[in-house]
Amino acid sequence: SWKPAWASLRLQRFHTAGRCRKGRTAAEHLWLARHLKDPFVKASKVESYRCRSAFKLLEMNERHRILRPGLRVLDCGAAPGAWSQVAVQRVNAAGTDATAPVGFVLGVDLLHILPLEGATFLCPADVTDPRTFQRIRDLLPGGKADVILSDMAPNATGIRGLDHDRLISLCLSLLDMAPDVLHPGGAFLCKIWAGSQSHRLQKRLTEAFQNTRTVKPAASRKESSELYLLATRYQGGRSSVKD
Repeated sequence: SWKPAWASLRLQRFHTAGRCRKGRTAAEHLWLARHLKDPFVKASKVESYRCRSAFKLLEMNERHRILRPGLRVLDCGAAPGAWSQVAVQRVNAAGTDATAPVGFVLGVDLLHILPLEGATFLCPADVTDPRTFQRIRDLLPGGKADVILSDMAPNATGIRGLDHDRLISLCLSLLDMAPDVLHPGGAFLCKIWAGSQSHRLQKRLTEAFQNTRTVKPAASRKESSELYLLATRYQGGRSSVKD
């Protein structure tokens, strides 16, 4: 659980090195200092998660029960694999609990992902590419997922409005896949950066799902515009692919 690790780490004090290496910019020094002080970075090492983002999904899952044994999960933007780690544990994809149904986890990313027991990785692959889309359908049991997760983000340009628009477009492209890969009653969780186009994605989710909500997990830094949109009870839609 993310709570015991977080509680114990709150009692510790972390220090960065007093001497800065040459060649780094002031912004890079600031990021490194903050990163080394981050309790979730430390917790990810203690709990053997591949990165701190695991605690975002752990918290959201604990609050909203997104993942359960036996579910099929499509993890988009999966690298380095932390969310897939959480998903494997929660849906019993590795079959470690003989008393529970065995789920399935498929991770997709443009970057290489190291193997993980209980997960299948499709990489390097562009989730928006029609060829990748067909591979996803082939690999998912029954051609469907019960949960679509997305921690995807475009390469940042530093122009906040442009980066926001590009991320919303990515999420909308992923949502376009839902009629063909998401099982009715399923869930959709995606990362966004708050901005003027967020309402477009929220409107689409409201039309396709019975329940939608905005979530800001504790592991998401307070100063960040990062938010997560969670939509549950998918009502289905018109398929764009003929079976």
